Parts: sequence; C-alpha cells; structure tokens
Amino acid sequence: MSTNYSLRLSGALPVPITADESVYSLALRKLRGAIVQNPIRIFCALLFFSAATLAQTAKFTVGTASAGPGEKVNGFIEVPAGTDAGTRIPVTVIRGKKPGPVLALVSGAHGTEYTSIIALEHVIQHLEPGEISGTVVVVPLVNLESFHQKVPHVNPVDRKSMNRFYPGKLDGTQTERAAYLITKEVVEKCDYLIDLHGGDLDESLRPYSYWSKTGDAKMDATTKAMVLAFGLDHIIVVTDRPRDPIASRYLESTASTRGKPAITAEAGYSGTVETDDVNALVAGCANVMRYLKILPGEAKPIDSPVWLTKVDTIPSDVDGIFYPLVKRGTYVEAGTKVGYVTDYFGKTISEKSAPVAGVVLYVCGVPSMKKGELMANIGEVGKPE
Repeated sequence: MSTNYSLRLSGALPVPITADESVYSLALRKLRGAIVQNPIRIFCALLFFSAATLAQTAKFTVGTASAGPGEKVNGFIEVPAGTDAGTRIPVTVIRGKKPGPVLALVSGAHGTEYTSIIALEHVIQHLEPGEISGTVVVVPLVNLESFHQKVPHVNPVDRKSMNRFYPGKLDGTQTERAAYLITKEVVEKCDYLIDLHGGDLDESLRPYSYWSKTGDAKMDATTKAMVLAFGLDHIIVVTDRPRDPIASRYLESTASTRGKPAITAEAGYSGTVETDDVNALVAGCANVMRYLKILPGEAKPIDSPVWLTKVDTIPSDVDGIFYPLVKRGTYVEAGTKVGYVTDYFGKTISEKSAPVAGVVLYVCGVPSMKKGELMANIGEVGKPE
C-alpha cells in the first residue's frame, strides 16, 4: 500500500505523492501547477533567486584583487603615470561564503603612521574567509613613497597630503589620481568604511577616534554605534566635515557624502609600533565587524567614553628648537604652559600656553619647529548633542 505525502510551494495547492514517485518528478509537476496558477509571482521569485545566487557567486573585484566566496586574494590598485610617476596601492579582498555587507579598512595615507599600517597587516594575516559573512576590503598602505622614503605628512612625489584631495581626479598629480581610484575602487564598492591613522614621526599622540555628524539621523546613529563599538576611550565629535561629494576632501567624508557610514580612528605615536596601540586598532576593527554582523559574536561598545566637542590647536609663531612641557594624554588647565621655542643659540623666543582646559591629544615629539607648525592640540571635554 502506497503512502501519501504532500509538499507545499507558495501559491500552489498541496499535491499528493506516492512512495514510488520521485521527489524530482513531484517538484516538476508542482512547479508546472504553480506557474499555471500564478505565473507572474513565480517568475519574480525565480528572477530574485537567480539574481541573489549570481550576486553571491560572482567575483568581488578591487583593482587586480578578485575574490569569489571563501577566498582571500591580494592585488594592487594601479595608479597610472600622468604629470608625474604612477604608483600601486596594495589591497586584499577577503570574501566570506555567506552573504553580508562590504567593509573597507584603509590605512597608510600618511606612510609613517606605522601603527595603523601594521594593524591592517595583522588583519590581512589573521582574518579568514571562513570566519566572516560578507566582504572585507583591506587597503593597508596608501602612501607607498612616504613609507619608503620615511617622509611624514605628505606624498613626497607631489608634496600633497593623501587625505586632503578626495574625491581626486584622473588628470591631477599622483595624490589626486590615487584619491580618484580609491574613491572608485574602494569607497563606491563598500557599504561601510574605517579610516585608520596615528601619530606621525613628529606627533606624540594619544589614541582617539572621530564621530563625524552629518545631519542625517540614520547615518549618524550608525556611525555613532560604529565608533562606540571601535572602543577607543576618547572620541572627538566633528560637525564641520565637507558635505559636498565633489569636494569631500577627506576619505571619511568621501564615504559619508556617498551614503556610506564611516569613522576614523587613530593610535600610535612618533613613528613607534607599540603592541597595545596595534591591538587597540585590530580589536576595534574586529568589534565593528561584530556590530555589522560580518564576524559572529556580540559587539561590546565602550560604556563611558570621554567626548571631546572641540579641538584647539596651538601653532608656533616662530622658527626654532621646540621644548615640550606636557605629555600626550595629560589633562591641563587653561593657561598651562605647553612648550617653548628657542633660537639656535638656546635663547627662548616664544612660549605657548593652553587656551582652554582639556586633554593633550598630541604634542610635537621632535625639537624641529617651523612657524605655523603645531606645538600641540587640546581637546575640550563636553557632551555630544
């Protein structure tokens, strides 16, 4: 005696199946019935299924790095020669087997901010496709010539900062061409972005991150959650970032003006690579991945960060030899002397004091001082609105 079963396809009636009828035959018979009853619904469902399947199996490509599901692939964003030499920017695409968002991690816009570069090298080495859902794009070293020549702040090829000329242009100098290709290959292909920095060769910097408020409530809620998940205990609130996508200036604002939530985090100082600073950046990226459901597990945001609502800069008004009187991370009162400058014979020619009470975010870490360069930055403690 045969046994009756039934299978249900959305929009179709139960169809009896006998034990001697194959499930495959039943499926074909049932699909024919469903198409007859509701052809448009079935067509749309098949179309959606095909598109979703294609998207999940297609290669994800950044520059020459092209990864399918379950792959980790290294490559380069090739910046062609123009008015000056070309360059190549290393990139790794790490693709999970499960669907999920695309997160871009970028560092090395200033090639001697070594801690951030080493942190993303750790991510490349240790993050495996089998651990993640979605895709992680890692760009560990934007400014190769700065790194090779040990030149702080700028690209030595054209003397421009590689975090000041976004969204770039193809007919510009090397920095502008690189910014254009990063905009096209990284920013426009990601869903979220983290830009990592740190203290340059002459900057004794304490760790902090930025929460840039755009006025878009949904995006601001997302970026606030990202920066809290990142976990650095001092957060600078910024409200004056560019909002024009064709004059975005910074990498972070290039992402936000294109609808991609982005944050910036900094750790490391004066060209050093300290384990605690590297670990802080690696752990921050991992916890944001948990918040975005790229990595499994619960994201644990920092509970009570110090919010800094304004940053006051203290520039030098003379050339000479700088002597700091404060250390990074210390709290100072208004009027506290932060440093002085002597001439080249040791005579003091300028003294500077903190204009407000706050925390020393960074102080110049070398004796070299030129007029207009920063002696220190002071962050004012407040509450985000």
